[in-house]
Amino acid sequence: MRSIRLLACTAWLLSPLAPLAAQQRHTITHEDVFLMKRLSSPAISPDGRWVVFSVTEPSYTEGEQVSDLWIVLLDGSAEPRRLTNSKGGESGVDWSPDSRRIAFSARREGDDAAQIYVLDLSGGGEAQRVTNISTGAASPLWRPDGRAILFSSMIYPGALTDSANRAAAAERKGRKYNARVYDASPIRLWDHWLDDRRPHLFVQPLDPNAPARDILAGSQLVQEAGFGGRLGTSGEDLAATWTPDGKLVVFAATTNRGDWTHGDVVQALWVVNATAGEPLRLTQGKDDYDAPQFSSDGKTLYAVMTPTNEHTFNNRRLVSWPWPHSANGAPRVVAGGTEHSVGGYNPAPDRRSVFFLAEDAGHARLFRTPAAEGLEQEVGKMTGGTFSGLQVATATTGSSVKMAAVWESATNPPEIVRIDPATGRWTALTKFNTDRAETIDWQPLREFWFTATRGNRIHSFYALPPRFDSTRSYPLFVLIHGGAANMWTDNFGLRWNPHLLGATGGGYVVLMTDYRGSTGYGEKFSQDIQFDPLEGPANDINEAADSAIKRFRFIDASRQVAGGASYGGHLTNWLAVTTTRYRALVSHAGEWDLETQWATSDFNYDRERNVGGPPWEDHALWRTQSPMRRAANLHTPVLVSVGERDFRVPMNNALEFWTALQRQEIPSRLIIWPEENHWILKGEDSRFFYKEVAAWFARWLGAPAATGQ
Repeated sequence: MRSIRLLACTAWLLSPLAPLAAQQRHTITHEDVFLMKRLSSPAISPDGRWVVFSVTEPSYTEGEQVSDLWIVLLDGSAEPRRLTNSKGGESGVDWSPDSRRIAFSARREGDDAAQIYVLDLSGGGEAQRVTNISTGAASPLWRPDGRAILFSSMIYPGALTDSANRAAAAERKGRKYNARVYDASPIRLWDHWLDDRRPHLFVQPLDPNAPARDILAGSQLVQEAGFGGRLGTSGEDLAATWTPDGKLVVFAATTNRGDWTHGDVVQALWVVNATAGEPLRLTQGKDDYDAPQFSSDGKTLYAVMTPTNEHTFNNRRLVSWPWPHSANGAPRVVAGGTEHSVGGYNPAPDRRSVFFLAEDAGHARLFRTPAAEGLEQEVGKMTGGTFSGLQVATATTGSSVKMAAVWESATNPPEIVRIDPATGRWTALTKFNTDRAETIDWQPLREFWFTATRGNRIHSFYALPPRFDSTRSYPLFVLIHGGAANMWTDNFGLRWNPHLLGATGGGYVVLMTDYRGSTGYGEKFSQDIQFDPLEGPANDINEAADSAIKRFRFIDASRQVAGGASYGGHLTNWLAVTTTRYRALVSHAGEWDLETQWATSDFNYDRERNVGGPPWEDHALWRTQSPMRRAANLHTPVLVSVGERDFRVPMNNALEFWTALQRQEIPSRLIIWPEENHWILKGEDSRFFYKEVAAWFARWLGAPAATGQ
């Protein structure tokens, strides 16, 4: 029997309005995708009664997008209501220990930088600003007694006071020259150049006359050249948390940031007195640590640990120590390892178990592991969709565990849900996108497995076009995910939405394969891409297309196209020089020359480790798996796309690829996005991109296939 499943929602999934008849639904449009409301991860009150989250209402017109905080009862007994209504959005929501107030970061009218605000939900009124710091305030965290708030801010070197930070900023602004000067990497990240500011931690008493105290100021730690937080798309983070007694702060920071181009930059856990002092390092060795949290009784410290070794990828483990913690104490692995990589986690308030999310064959599933035994088990059995943003109430008593998360699928845009911790069944608390989703003619993703020539079991999703007719013959769009440490997920997305891509022209069957190197299939499967960065994954993709064509008579084998972004763009470029099976290709943010990508990307070291060493050591893979070296084999028409502000796969890749295509007189089209980075995010840019992809494929596929076979 063929291994094929329809990812349908079971009876305990979302209960939307009565579905419209197929003939009443409309073909999906870009407006349907782009204008769906976007919900943040929930913040659940400690007593488990309330959930706060942000709702972003997108707009094609810049400056007209709206983002506000909303609140809903966890028991679902009342409709959600809006909490804020301001021009700027809010971020980093955290509940006070008494579940009466929330703190968040926002840049309100009159603020030069984002500040921390507190909103009293029991007494009403407007949110009150509690910080006034020139460098801005982010990531608020209430002290356990509710009388102070911890936050982070980016500080200039040696600045011990806010006035010193103001002076440093003024000095830089007043310079007559304009130059960026660096002595060590990293120098840029994603879409912006880095400077010499570093994250510090502050404690702000809830006294309007009390200044915030920088608890890292003057310490030897922050003066180390390699000090820093974890660099991400939204800034630099120290992942701080209070100890339950409110006397200490545990955080994650690196001291070897300068090793960026020649080694692993790893975060250690540190602890510092909440009134300032020299931080003490808690973890030793070369493994990487993040996301510390305490058990409700304060006797156990948890964190996420990623091993650092010869591999370019390792699964994340949930580890723990008894608290107080000895700096020489080895952590105990609670969950994760060779099978699952731990995502967001939350200790249960009864201290008996820990809940966490983990990628698994196209879904982010909910797992529970005993805090002592460490035997992870899925909570319930997810048959469709995916969870994110898991939150567990910390102050509930007895055996009751109250939790909330975001749930979504490819045909159900994100909503806030309540999860039953015993069964994994969930109930929707919001329906911001239900009405629009119900009017669209789309089907849940389907999936199948096959065994590749190499022996690996390979998983694929596929999306069917609107008005699907199994007696017709449809072209195949092979859609390739980025990463490569990533996977196709049964979720709703703006970029490369399979239903929108499959709805153009006469319709496409869109195939999404998790090739070797993808996550969610065990640690070894993710590591199999090392020393085989392009050829092996591309073979999996081509074999998946062969398998789909063999299984499904409604696919026209003579009309195949392919495309992807980032690592999906890398693999698209490889397909361009290794096969002529595809009638046309689309490559966004794709690597062309392994050597120049290594030298110009903001992220270097793993690229050389993936092929065995730096280019001057003459490892064969620099030549044998670099698309540029095979440019003589170019034959397929390619649409090349790149964001001018992309520092991850810089524009030189697209220009080099374009030049090779033009030199070989291959039909090609180049799109450069002056205001986009690694992703095409602006509404009108996104709409234009989808139109260009549709027109490009239509040009090279010709008229849609005739009805019938």
